Amino acid sequence: MTFTPVRDLRRVLPKTYDHRREVLSEISTALSQHQFLQPVLERFVFNDGKARTLVGLTGTIEVFYEGKRYNIPVSLWLKESYPRAAPICYVKPTPEMLIVPSRHVNSNGEILMPYLDEWRHTQCDLHSLIQVLKAVFSEVPPLRLRLYPEDSGSAYQKCSLEEISHMTLDREDDLPFSEHNETVC
Repeated sequence: MTFTPVRDLRRVLPKTYDHRREVLSEISTALSQHQFLQPVLERFVFNDGKARTLVGLTGTIEVFYEGKRYNIPVSLWLKESYPRAAPICYVKPTPEMLIVPSRHVNSNGEILMPYLDEWRHTQCDLHSLIQVLKAVFSEVPPLRLRLYPEDSGSAYQKCSLEEISHMTLDREDDLPFSEHNETVC
């Protein structure tokens, strides 16, 4: 991932962008309001297999869930027709995190919401998009910590006899069984 200082963005922004001045202005505004995002310039591979060098913002957005602050890692990619077209947005979990699919985030981490579907360049912008993401993710977090970070995807996690003499099974939906459904051997 190539991180680009804002001052250099004008020089390195691909000429294929239709609205360069607006792109630069919106990125500058978003970065001034959201300190944990950085501009990036990188090849992006679309679902049809075509690849383009796109500019984006990557980093974390701060959300509050049940009174606690969380930093949600995201990538917001601007297509060459931006701001006439909505950004392509993903949550980017760290190795300790799992994506929680919902009506707003699919299992690949792509962010799906009406704000993006109904994008109008005269009414929508990066800063507002980030505000919507913060509001939505404060209600329904898109990520959670893995229960067993060292687990390589097996269906269960064995505990050593010295720790506790039982085996914990994971449900198919990645939620733990409740305490009342565990069997101590």
